[in-house]
Amino acid sequence: MTGDRPTGDSRVWRSALLARVVAEIEAEIRRAWEGLLFDLEVEPDSAEAVELAWLVADDPAAYDWRTVDGALDLLSCPACGSRLAQRPAACETCEFHHRMRFGAREVDRRHVPPGNEHALRVASAVTRTRHRYSARARVGYELMLPDLVAGALPTTRQAQAGKALINKLTDDECDRVVSFAQVEQLARGR
Repeated sequence: MTGDRPTGDSRVWRSALLARVVAEIEAEIRRAWEGLLFDLEVEPDSAEAVELAWLVADDPAAYDWRTVDGALDLLSCPACGSRLAQRPAACETCEFHHRMRFGAREVDRRHVPPGNEHALRVASAVTRTRHRYSARARVGYELMLPDLVAGALPTTRQAQAGKALINKLTDDECDRVVSFAQVEQLARGR
């Protein structure tokens, strides 16, 4: 990993591009959450905002995925004390809410292929909670995330070919690569 971080972020990303894309997605998530607060005339950082966040977390199907992720970012897990849905699967409450987040609505953006929004949401969830996933899962989603944000969507065949190459890498190699070109180079001949 290259050690790239957006300003004020302690997380380490595999590339400066990924760091920028994650910062953009997190800004969208904050705006979605703030938009819900505004629409419902709820003051940010109030007890009412926390109550609303729990309502959203408990019924994600009623909201867009960005709003749900914004609510999760606001809440602390009553079981482990961490930010809700951020702990590894060992915390049953975090695991439950992490899985529930995938029930949120996904509306494809204009001018992107159908299914892009689902791929974007899954890739961003894996990237933002990377400690929950294996090195092989992380690398594919993290390398693809900038393209998904730009509106691309790999075909099933392309995704399967990329996964086949990734499966030839060691965990350490998966954590160090910064491009699919590197994945191809390392996997060649194996």
